[in-house]
Amino acid sequence: MDATALYSISYGLYVVCSGTGKRLNGQIANTVIQISAHPPTLSVCINKENLTYELIKESGVFTVSVLSKNTPLSFIGNFGFKSGRDMNKLQGVNYKIGLTRAPVVLDNSVAYFEVKVSSQTDVATHTDFIGELVAAEVLTKDEPMTYAYYHQVKRGATPKSAPSHVEEKEPKEESIMDKYQCRICDYIYDPADGDLENNIAPGTAWEDLPDDWECPVCGAAKEQFEKVG
Repeated sequence: MDATALYSISYGLYVVCSGTGKRLNGQIANTVIQISAHPPTLSVCINKENLTYELIKESGVFTVSVLSKNTPLSFIGNFGFKSGRDMNKLQGVNYKIGLTRAPVVLDNSVAYFEVKVSSQTDVATHTDFIGELVAAEVLTKDEPMTYAYYHQVKRGATPKSAPSHVEEKEPKEESIMDKYQCRICDYIYDPADGDLENNIAPGTAWEDLPDDWECPVCGAAKEQFEKVG
């Protein structure tokens, strides 16, 4: 076990996975915390309505992949704004089955952990799963993505099922050109920033976006956006 993998944990973005047999799934989480060193113990808070919650309850294990700050928004959107009940989130994703028999996402990951659940606490809409670390590995020396970087630089949104979700009724900053918000994931297209990941330069008005442009987070079409100011 590579204990230095624990150094990459921060208030950031992670892919939490679990599974039983052929039922495998993963989701974005930002509430992964190391709560003990001897033995190494981690906790994660998962919404009770999520498929990952059901799989952790059933299997008693979960894995955590620490995302790099260079992770594309579309990759985060796949695990954060889509349901494993409707699609296979792991299709086309590089992953392996770990010691816990749960999937471990390797794409865009700087390190991963495998955890066996030892206790759980009900916290209203969520359950806090606590478990002992059974495996860990550092994959790259890339910098982990912090939650602040995800919002401030990547301009990502937070799923409504996340414990840290905050409803934003209005854009935070005024803009000369109108902004448009995705009805699916709440991502806001700001012409002042453009969409650099998809080669849309800053200053590109909504009307000038290609007809086939999609939300960089969840992949929604332009028709799924509404003007917010």
